[in-house]
Amino acid sequence: MAGIAAMVLAGALGSTLGLNDTATFMASCVAFVAVALWTDSRLARRRRKAAQTEEDRRAKEDRASRRPEPGFSLDRKSPKHEGRAG
Repeated sequence: MAGIAAMVLAGALGSTLGLNDTATFMASCVAFVAVALWTDSRLARRRRKAAQTEEDRRAKEDRASRRPEPGFSLDRKSPKHEGRAG
């Protein structure tokens, strides 16, 4: 919808400026494509952000539901590893 509005606006502006029909049509098409691509990128960014937020929420719930094993550490310097003295 926004692309069509940009196309109409560019057509009116081109006619007002005295461009011939071919130039006015080309300017209208360029405006349509530019607005359509911009709108598409904004929608894709919004969807990506929403998906990332949902993924983060699920990961947070998953981490909260798991209980760590007692005495377990992923730290290499931890003295609780087998075979390490301290």
